[in-house]
Amino acid sequence: MAAARTVPTVIAGAVLMTLAAKVQIPFWPVPMTLHTLAVMAFAVAFGPRVAVSIFLAYLAAGAAGLPVFSGSPERGVGLAYLAGPTGGYLAGFLAASWLVGVLARGRGAIGRLGAMLAGLALVYAAGMAWLAAFVPAGQLLAVGVAPFLFGDLVKIGIVAAAGAVLSSLLARLRDMRR
Repeated sequence: MAAARTVPTVIAGAVLMTLAAKVQIPFWPVPMTLHTLAVMAFAVAFGPRVAVSIFLAYLAAGAAGLPVFSGSPERGVGLAYLAGPTGGYLAGFLAASWLVGVLARGRGAIGRLGAMLAGLALVYAAGMAWLAAFVPAGQLLAVGVAPFLFGDLVKIGIVAAAGAVLSSLLARLRDMRR
């Protein structure tokens, strides 16, 4: 992707990432945001370089004090938010942006799904490692994974299904032009 197109894509992606973080879908036991969906969709659609750039721009905006994160400004802003209990998940999303982008490249629907599951495992591993500074070890899964796992799997399924439909649609459009 040429630089003239990459910069607007990264800016638009950071804005969409912010919107995804702010969307609160009523869900049990905790409200669900669309963070995971956005991270995975950007990684699958744009590859590791652009996906990481989008998430770095998003993190930079948040570190600078803009209320881009879920629960901000109510739960804090800037570096204080990044150092809080969700900081590890944000670092995991950054790493997953790269991992999913690399693993999904050139893969079919099943390969992209596997890439996203690997990315989600990385998000949870980084998140729980950081969360251990705030929550007793015996409660990490109950607090840091269980409330979010089903919703995250649904979001990954949505990205996988959308990717399969879009791939099929694009293939048909290419065939019609021939």
